[in-house]
Amino acid sequence: MPVTSVPIDPYLEDSSGYHGEADQVFLPVSLEELREVVQTSSANSIPLTVAGAGTGLTGARVPHGGHIVSLERFRKIEIGPGRARCGAGVVLSDLQKAAAQSKQFFGPNPTEDSAAIGGIIATNAGGARSFHYGSVRRHVLALEVTFLNGRTERFERGDKVDFSFVPVRTPETTKNAAGYSLHADLEWVDLLAGSEGTLGIVTEAELQLLPEPAAILSGVVFFPDDTLALDAVAAWRPVSELRLLEFLDKHALDLLRTHYSEIPVNAGAALLVEQNLTSEEDDEVDAWTQRLKEQKAFEDESWFGFRAADRERFRKLRHTLPVTVVDRVRRNGFPKFGTDYAVPLRHERKLYEFYKQRCEEVTQGQYTIFGHAGDANNHVNLLPQTPEQAQRGSLLIDEFAEFVVSLGGTIAAEHGVGKLKSGLLKLMYSSAEIEAMKDVKRQLDPQWLLGQGTIFDR
Repeated sequence: MPVTSVPIDPYLEDSSGYHGEADQVFLPVSLEELREVVQTSSANSIPLTVAGAGTGLTGARVPHGGHIVSLERFRKIEIGPGRARCGAGVVLSDLQKAAAQSKQFFGPNPTEDSAAIGGIIATNAGGARSFHYGSVRRHVLALEVTFLNGRTERFERGDKVDFSFVPVRTPETTKNAAGYSLHADLEWVDLLAGSEGTLGIVTEAELQLLPEPAAILSGVVFFPDDTLALDAVAAWRPVSELRLLEFLDKHALDLLRTHYSEIPVNAGAALLVEQNLTSEEDDEVDAWTQRLKEQKAFEDESWFGFRAADRERFRKLRHTLPVTVVDRVRRNGFPKFGTDYAVPLRHERKLYEFYKQRCEEVTQGQYTIFGHAGDANNHVNLLPQTPEQAQRGSLLIDEFAEFVVSLGGTIAAEHGVGKLKSGLLKLMYSSAEIEAMKDVKRQLDPQWLLGQGTIFDR
C-alpha cells in the first residue's frame, strides 16, 4: 500500500471551512498504486474520498471517515493540436500556461485557477467564460477512470453508457451541476463529469483546446447603479463573440475599493466583459462607444484594453472579490453564507430583485451580489456581523433555494452539491428522480464507499 507520511489535516477540509475526519491519506504515483488503494477499500468496506486541491465550496472532498486518496502526483501534461492530455492532479493555471505556449486556450475559465483538473471535471465547473463556451463537461474529450471494483477504463467522447438507467429532467438553465446528468443517449464522459467523485476516480483527461483569437477586447464597465448594469446585461448578451459577462454590485465595488482606489467614486455597479475580435481594428471596437452611451455607462471612466496584461488585471480584480469576502467573514467571526444558484435567463431580473430585497431586509446591507450574469448565475454572499444575522442568514439561503427552484432553476450551477447542499437536492428533483440517480450509484459503487455523503446520503 502506498501509505504516505504527509500530515492528514490539510485534506480534512476545503475552502468552505467544512471539516471532516479520516484514518489515512494516500498519494499514489501510478495506476497500480491507485488500484491497490481501491482494492483495499473495497475488500474491507472502507469508505474512500477523492481529495482535489481543496478549492471547492461544498465539502465534496471532505471525508466522513475512512481513507482519502489524492491524485496530486498525477501531473503529466501533453499539449497537442486541439487537445490537452493531463493528469487529474494538474493545476488549472499550469494547463492554461502550457496551452498558451501553443497559442491555444481552455474555453471554460473557473475562477479559482489553483483548482485541480480532476476537481473541475468532478464538479462540471463553469466560471466567467462559460457564458460563451459552456461548462467543463462540454470540453471533455476522454476520461481515464478507475472504479471501485479495481477496473480502469478509458472512455472517449461518443462512448455510450452501457447499462440501463432512468433519464432525469434537466433544468432550463445554461449550466447545472446538481446531481448526475442522466439524459437520453447518455455518454460516459457526460455522466462522469459532474459526478463529484462518487462514481469513479478520474486519473487522466483529454480536454478540448481552442485556438487563440486574433485579438481580445476586455473591459470593466462602470454604471451609476445596478438597474442600468442589468439593463446592459440583457442588451449585450446577444453581442457576437462576447465571451465574458460578469456583474458586480455596489457592495462588491465597496469591498474592492480598499484594493483599487481608481474605481470611480460614483459607480454603483460594474460589468466585466471580453470579446473575441478579428483584429484590434475590428468594427466592434467602435461599437462599444455606442453601447456604453446607450446603456448610460461611465464612458470616460470605464477601463478597456487589448493586452494580456489588461485581461490579467481585470481577472485579478474579479478574483480579489471572493478573497476579500472570505477575509471579511473571518474577521466578523461568523460563517459565510453563499449561493451558487441559477435560473433560466428570462427570470434573471426577477431573481436579482428578490435577492436584493430580502438581503436588505435581513442583513441591513451586510451582503454582496456578484458573478456570472451572462448565465443568470449571480452569487449572493452574506456577511453577518451578529449572531442574529448569522441565524437569519442561514434561513435566507434556504429561502433563496426555494425561490430559485420555483423559477425552474438549479441549486448548484457550477460548484456541485457536495455535502453542504445535499439537503437542497430534494427541492429540485422528485424522490423518483433522486432514486434514479441513486440507482446509477449502486451500479457503479454497490457498496456505497466512494465519496460517502456527497450529493446524497445512502
